[in-house]
Amino acid sequence: MKTYSPSSKEITRDWVIVDAADKVLGRLASMIAQRLRGKHKPEFAPHMDAGDFVVVVNSEKVQVTGRKLDQKMYYRHSGWIGGLKETVLKDMMATKPEQVLIKAVKGMLPKNRLGRAMLKKLKVYTGTEHPHAAQQPKPLA
Repeated sequence: MKTYSPSSKEITRDWVIVDAADKVLGRLASMIAQRLRGKHKPEFAPHMDAGDFVVVVNSEKVQVTGRKLDQKMYYRHSGWIGGLKETVLKDMMATKPEQVLIKAVKGMLPKNRLGRAMLKKLKVYTGTEHPHAAQQPKPLA
């Protein structure tokens, strides 16, 4: 029996909308990563991008457990000596709440060009408004 491998013509991508209000960050990110990757579909193949488009609204209302608001750090480096910058989650939520969810999902995707292509299908917005009404996204249960 031959192993089934779907072709790129057979893949159908749906649009899904997720309301992040009062959801825990890590659990929400793992659910979104699974959708972006296509692991919920029976024709999943690890070498192909078979996932759906995911629209996330209310990203500023995502919750975290424990003392992560004060203790979780985000790091970036300018490339220069002494150029390490650190930001606490509380400050990141105040300035760029979309980036918190994007970074959480990015860490759960493959670290190659396939993972970067999957991340482009994630659309994160603060508030309830989004410009993807024409795609008629279905709410994710």
